[in-house]
Amino acid sequence: MRLAISALITIGGLVAAGPALADPAAAARGKAVVDQWCRECHLRANDKPNPDMAPRYEDIVRRTGRDEAYFRKFLSTDHFPMTIYRLFEDEKRDVVAYLMSLKKR
Repeated sequence: MRLAISALITIGGLVAAGPALADPAAAARGKAVVDQWCRECHLRANDKPNPDMAPRYEDIVRRTGRDEAYFRKFLSTDHFPMTIYRLFEDEKRDVVAYLMSLKKR
């Protein structure tokens, strides 16, 4: 019985942890969403700095306080001056998984 309870607690913790522990497919889907809707304005990883472009995602995710909770909240609100895209909830989760995957690089 103890083992079963312990396993449930562990599984529940993994589920509650959310996108950071998501499978690589979630991050890949998130990258596809970003490539479709966000890359027109944001610099890509190997681009030279350009003040007319939004920052690289690799730089954004490394800023202090930029964790899963921050990005979930950010994606649930309008964020002027950025174009407002209405993403489905699963797309938002995938985008957060993608952003969190960039922290590990």
